[in-house]
Amino acid sequence: MTERFYITTPIYYVNDVPHIGHAYTTIAADVSARYHRLKGEEVYFLTGTDEHGQKVQEAAVKRGVTPQQHVDELHVRFKELWQRFDISNSDFIRTTEDHHKKVVRTILQDLYDRGEIYQDTYEGWYCTPCERFFTEKDLKEGNCPDCGRKVEQIKETNYFFKMSQHQDWLIDHINTNPTFVRPESRKNEILGFLKKPLNDLCISRPKARLSWGIPLPFDDQYVTYVWFDALINYISIHGQVPQIKSSGYWPASHHLIGKDILTTHSVYWSTMLKAIGLELPKNIFAHGWWTVNGQKMSKSLFNVVEPNKLIDQFGVDVIRYFLLREVPFGLDGDFSHKALIGRINSDLANNLGNLLNRTLNMIKKYYDGVIPEPGENGPEDEPLKAKIKTVTSEVDRLFDELAFNKILMQIWGFLDSANTYINDTAPWNLAKSDEGKKRLSTVLYNAAEAIRIASVLLQPFMPSSCDKMRGQLGISTSVEQDGLASIQNWGALKAGTQTETGDQLFPRIEEKEAKKIMEEAEKDAIGEDTAVNVDPIAEQVTIEDFMKLDFRTGVILEAEKIKKSKKLIKLKVDIGIEQRQVVAGIAEAYEAEQLIGRTIVLVANLKPAKLMGIESQGMVLAGSDPDKIVLAGFDQELPKGSRVK
Repeated sequence: MTERFYITTPIYYVNDVPHIGHAYTTIAADVSARYHRLKGEEVYFLTGTDEHGQKVQEAAVKRGVTPQQHVDELHVRFKELWQRFDISNSDFIRTTEDHHKKVVRTILQDLYDRGEIYQDTYEGWYCTPCERFFTEKDLKEGNCPDCGRKVEQIKETNYFFKMSQHQDWLIDHINTNPTFVRPESRKNEILGFLKKPLNDLCISRPKARLSWGIPLPFDDQYVTYVWFDALINYISIHGQVPQIKSSGYWPASHHLIGKDILTTHSVYWSTMLKAIGLELPKNIFAHGWWTVNGQKMSKSLFNVVEPNKLIDQFGVDVIRYFLLREVPFGLDGDFSHKALIGRINSDLANNLGNLLNRTLNMIKKYYDGVIPEPGENGPEDEPLKAKIKTVTSEVDRLFDELAFNKILMQIWGFLDSANTYINDTAPWNLAKSDEGKKRLSTVLYNAAEAIRIASVLLQPFMPSSCDKMRGQLGISTSVEQDGLASIQNWGALKAGTQTETGDQLFPRIEEKEAKKIMEEAEKDAIGEDTAVNVDPIAEQVTIEDFMKLDFRTGVILEAEKIKKSKKLIKLKVDIGIEQRQVVAGIAEAYEAEQLIGRTIVLVANLKPAKLMGIESQGMVLAGSDPDKIVLAGFDQELPKGSRVK
């Protein structure tokens, strides 16, 4: 029987704007899925959107549409982005689909009938954005420990899943299955979490407070808690529980997630599966976050990296390659256009692109563009042939570890060997003598064969580019048709094939163009060294969106330049009802002592963010052009804390 491989991404929250973090997870899953298809396995690759919950309901009300209309419009953003990124998912699940809701209700009824769910009254602190309850000891300075927002105290009757009874079993499972949670640091994090008593899980919300959810089958006055609903998507795509057991796709090979949802997957999901009677997935892999200039991406900081814009600027395969090459999968990574351009020039243009271009150009020059018939291989040829055997073995091992950057390092080691081979054999010199020409055909054949093999190994990462490489080599079959079996033996490239030189696949980005790209990127972001966003005209918003912002007058009480930053000043601002610490990028325009006593305009309801490690509890408004920054102000005095409309 053909081996089966099942890989998933999280289902992305439909209210989110797709950003580079979402793309990172999905591209990683796609690369793994493509590789296992090349191995001849039957692959199921699932992604989708999470469409229930209070935030969706509230957003729909504000827009004046039904929640269903709201999610029907918004889920498309993810579908369209995955199409642009060449994502080869087998299915795209939505939690508002009928078949998913049926599976959720069946599982809930079964757990209730077996006494795994009970009703109780609960009092705790509730965070609406996170849609979670917290105890008093969980809170940080009275706010949500996850998002930092205000919480409200709620006492209500709900239904609970007996999660606590599975705590000891889960600890034992993690300890006896060392690759269940990866990387190692995340496994240790979860084991640390499980040292504290595990509470039972509240799995319902009263319809009086939240109507947008899947109704409980045993009490229609309640809907299902969004996480209990969402996690079941990995099962429901295959049908009811008996069908997932017989599908051959369970347990899942890999759940790929961001580290922020590790607890829900490794604890909530694992205990749910135990109660349902299903095996746990083989691996839950929690990768790190992408930061920008050292800061977590945040809409409030205008530093969210927009994937569609990157595709427009650099192309799909360049971004796919960069994201998985730049940072070890599992660690946090810092995105910068400078690093991206560096990878394009060094790895893609100077290495892979150079190998392809000069090989094809020499075949065209010396053999009219036809792949030559190789002669006997000599001692100079053997190291290159031996190298690929080592590389293919290592690549297969590293795919099991999801070590994408190490896989690419292995492949680039092979490309380095191919470029060195050309340099050492110097075909341009061989072409100068009759004796050399006998050797020339072997050298150029081997160089072309190295490119063919690279096109197979790189196809999961850069599918479109590899198709073009093969087209230029004159290969009519696709990588999917040939599979990994086609690189087991050297010499599968057919001599006599007509090649086709084309445009450079990876042109260099010269210094002048690179400088322009980075300057434009700086204008698009508010980060450590940028005071304001200077886009000409931002996207239009509704009056309702604008009214969400709370502008207040404030008086600067203290001002202090931040060490190691040319442009940042730390301010203490009195807005009447309280004092705020604010970090502003105005140090090049104002001396700290000039600012004390000055009335400014503050965006008071902005989520706190850290700049240079210092928390900023608001944003100061200012105008700017390339030469100066001017704080917004008034021609008459206003009391502290006055609303600005």
